Amino acid sequence: MFNKILIANRGEIAVRVIKTCKRLGIPTVAVYSEADAASLAVEMADEAVFIGPPAPGESYLNMDRILAACEETGADAVHPGFGFLSENAKFPEALAKKNIAWIGPNVYAIQSMGDKLESKKLAAKAGVSTVPGFKGEIEDDQQAVEVADDIGYPVMIKASAGGGGKGMRIARSASEVKDGFKAARNEAKSSFGDDRILIEKFVEKPRHIEIQVLGDKHGNVIHLNERECSIQRRNQKVIEEAPSPFLDKKTRDKMGEQAVALAKAVDYDSAGTVEFIVDPNKNFYFLEMNTRLQVEHPVTELTHDIDLVEQMIRVAAGEELELTQRDVRIKGHAVEARLYAEDPYRGFLPSIGRLERYVEPEQGPMGPGKLRIDSGVREGDEISLFYDPMIAKVIGYGDTREKAIDALADSLDRLHVEGLQANAPFLSAVLDETDFRKGNIHTGYIDEHFPDGFAGTVAREDQLRFMTAAAAFVHTTFVQRATQIAGRLTPAPNAGELHDWVVIMDGHRFAVEMRLPQGAIGEEVPAELWCPALSTGRMALATSWRPGDHLFEGELDGEKFALTFSDRTEGYRLRHRGFAATVLVCTPRTAELHARLPEKEAADTAKLITSPMPGLVMSVNVEVGQEVKAGEALVVVEAMKMENVLRAERDGTVKSIEAGAGDSVAADELLIEFE
Repeated sequence: MFNKILIANRGEIAVRVIKTCKRLGIPTVAVYSEADAASLAVEMADEAVFIGPPAPGESYLNMDRILAACEETGADAVHPGFGFLSENAKFPEALAKKNIAWIGPNVYAIQSMGDKLESKKLAAKAGVSTVPGFKGEIEDDQQAVEVADDIGYPVMIKASAGGGGKGMRIARSASEVKDGFKAARNEAKSSFGDDRILIEKFVEKPRHIEIQVLGDKHGNVIHLNERECSIQRRNQKVIEEAPSPFLDKKTRDKMGEQAVALAKAVDYDSAGTVEFIVDPNKNFYFLEMNTRLQVEHPVTELTHDIDLVEQMIRVAAGEELELTQRDVRIKGHAVEARLYAEDPYRGFLPSIGRLERYVEPEQGPMGPGKLRIDSGVREGDEISLFYDPMIAKVIGYGDTREKAIDALADSLDRLHVEGLQANAPFLSAVLDETDFRKGNIHTGYIDEHFPDGFAGTVAREDQLRFMTAAAAFVHTTFVQRATQIAGRLTPAPNAGELHDWVVIMDGHRFAVEMRLPQGAIGEEVPAELWCPALSTGRMALATSWRPGDHLFEGELDGEKFALTFSDRTEGYRLRHRGFAATVLVCTPRTAELHARLPEKEAADTAKLITSPMPGLVMSVNVEVGQEVKAGEALVVVEAMKMENVLRAERDGTVKSIEAGAGDSVAADELLIEFE
């Protein structure tokens, strides 16, 4: 076994590797950039080495500095995590020259699987199903029809030199092939100067399903079944699960056998993943192989009772796999959601900043299942614009898929983030979708179910009950606390008296009568409330909430629930799953006056260009006094490896420029003003 392992990564995956090393009794070394000097990984590791500025190219992608850190600390092995240098074959080659072990697959496997054309050739040679297609040059529309008939409809007609969607057509019949071939060829010639066309099978509503493989240096390779990763946004995975709710045993076994065959073809000797696209008829086709640990590996670990990081370490140290394929069994179901620092209400723009409040629910048994959270941050940490905006991976596990989803959904209700925006409401909304619950998913699921983006969900009746009860309880608690203030000018109700309220929420007005029993605040004693619009009778609310709590947990008529809670200048902000609202609790007279308040007119911002997110101004493309046309690029703002081009919404003349290239800007900060 190794004497000391250096983790050539950061954030959540660095913490994940350190945890396994601690359990195995192996000392660890963390490397860190300026942005990560006070990170959780640095705190947890036995040693830490500074490797440069925040920009990845000057730190986590700087091979020389990481090699120097190995020599400085005497680390005899490196775990690359995922991303950064994890699939760069030059890195293990450089480590080998210094006699430092690489906790990953051999260089040949990395190189051959990293080349998309080469990997598909190797896959076909190994007997792995690849997307049917005719890769040769097609002479005319008649040959195109013959090729398409042979492949089977629908087919994709696309330019050999294509890109950006040009020279591309989907055809579902021979007549569409004839027309599409001619149009695609003309587009290809005019756009690329190359009219060569290829045709391949088009998979409609595909699922993204991957097989986890594990090999050692003694020729043993097994698979640990599949993960379904079909819930994606902009080709980025959002929710993953194991096993797939779609596969049957026959298809699962066949996919596993092909994944193992491909792994053996490149002498694979670590943890890796073979990715497939699967059509609605369970036909599957090789997509690519990832020669590293995947972000979503926890769902496999939970459903197979295995530590993949430990297996990688043992294999790299030369040990044989203890598991055989006969030993592999699926146990239960796990669903993982990626919690990102992004604002789902503003087109999922990155939301960098400090985690002013970050509270995770307790891991372990939770309601119908159990909970696991893999994170690399703590309350007070900063989500930097230089790296991936992931805050944590939240994983629910249960005996059944339904229980795993419920465990995950319940945990997202209890996970509290303040100081920046997080995508928890959107994740919860997906988990509550009927089609998701039924397993009717595909890679276009989010675009199909949220075609106009995310603006929150419509409140269900149970959510209205939960929020009304919670808000009335909170407000009554505050009012009764006020009775303890000496010298009040007006008397306040005594504890135990009946309170009449009007709860105003999301366009609704609910008359509520509430009575809090005698007892200390924070004791779980049942309160009584009446709300004719939401219940035919008296409702009983039990809760131990007390002022200052960020979470309101309660039981309403025997139904348990949890709401994230924050006290606002006016009202209370509450969220349950995908529904959030600011709730006002008023006396009947105040509610009557509130209804007479005029609607506040929205400010006219048509002449202002503001930053949609915190970030770095990369360039300003206009000058003061310059006339611009609608759609013209004005400013480029970068955050978290994403460049956002801000364009003029209408014709105008630039009056002032408030930021320049290289400036850091906050969300909604003014950049350009028009006359």
